[in-house]
Amino acid sequence: MGDSPKANQSGLAKAVFLDRDGTLIKQVELMHEIKDLEILPGVPGAVTKLNSLGFLTIIVTNQPVVARGVATPADIDRVHAELIGRLQTDGAKIDSVYFCPHHPEATLEQYRLKCDCRKPEPGMILKGLKDFNVDPNQSFMIGDAIIDVVAGQKAGLKTILVKSGPGHAGLDKKYPDIHPDWEAADLGEAVEIISRQLRRYRSESRPPASAS
Repeated sequence: MGDSPKANQSGLAKAVFLDRDGTLIKQVELMHEIKDLEILPGVPGAVTKLNSLGFLTIIVTNQPVVARGVATPADIDRVHAELIGRLQTDGAKIDSVYFCPHHPEATLEQYRLKCDCRKPEPGMILKGLKDFNVDPNQSFMIGDAIIDVVAGQKAGLKTILVKSGPGHAGLDKKYPDIHPDWEAADLGEAVEIISRQLRRYRSESRPPASAS
């Protein structure tokens, strides 16, 4: 996983956990170099809107390129630093990144294990919930693969499956009984769904006006 941030001690926060490849950036096979980093259209604006809605934004991503020996954890950190920097230039803030370097069939022995952080397991999300003192009932997981939905549900989050990447294709057969709370074309549409849900929640929570 990535470095752990300090816990938020100011009370329960709400967060949106974001898959990386196919959700924030273009899916590139074995991507581990900055030259291949391409942010998907509309992503900076969508992340900025999440920031303005008061959500922490936390990336959770499987990175088997480390397990295969294609890249080192430092290589992945450099890609993430570049991604965060580019988004920040456009006014969008990412609060933290967690990545899983493991794979049960890893080329490198030190990463060859069945862990609790590789999605569809919820370990990265659970760590983010703890580190930032996040209320899962107010939080979301967005990704382009059904394993993102599974991980989000295991962590108690609402889930949105986006169609901006190839991750959702062909995986449904493995989890025939798993369905996201919502589906969206891309991150921008997913954020609009969250915005509507937030408005609905605030409307339902508002006390009725007293009779005059």
